[in-house]
Amino acid sequence: MSTLDIVGLCGSLRSGSINRAALNLAGSLMPDSVRMEVVEWREVPPFDADLLAHGLPAPVQALRDRIRRADALLIATPEYNFSIPGVFKNVIDWVSRGEDQPFANKPVAILSATPGPLGGARVQYDLRRVMLFVNAMVLVKPEIFIGGAGGKFDAEGNCTDETTRKFVGDQMKSFEKWIGSVKRMA
Repeated sequence: MSTLDIVGLCGSLRSGSINRAALNLAGSLMPDSVRMEVVEWREVPPFDADLLAHGLPAPVQALRDRIRRADALLIATPEYNFSIPGVFKNVIDWVSRGEDQPFANKPVAILSATPGPLGGARVQYDLRRVMLFVNAMVLVKPEIFIGGAGGKFDAEGNCTDETTRKFVGDQMKSFEKWIGSVKRMA
């Protein structure tokens, strides 16, 4: 079996983001046949149709190309004001432009971590709707909502909660199977 190439995207730009820690945790718990590269998107500009009229900006094109090459996409995102962080939604809006957008038929898994008790349930609801619209193939279960996340990761971003480690590890095993299922459907 060849190694599966996963692009990891964090919905937060903050280097100390709990969602970046959750994304890194997921990467460390992936099966041996899966490798993840966390791709940065800080240079993607605000969406502007006037910019688009002149072609895709280089950082957008690079991100689109990297997502297109990947076997799948793993997203870890915080919840801002009950929804998707604006800057992250901006990235999705840019990447999804054009008939050749790379989300179509791409296996996607989502997880979220928040200090509150719901663990990002509302952001996942909205993000799943957006991913559905761009024809991504989102893993339905297991869902991962890491509530009270501040008490589950240490200052260095390491997960200290065994239950969280198990849930995330289980999702990564299911994600590997989901990627295979989606590939067989293509």
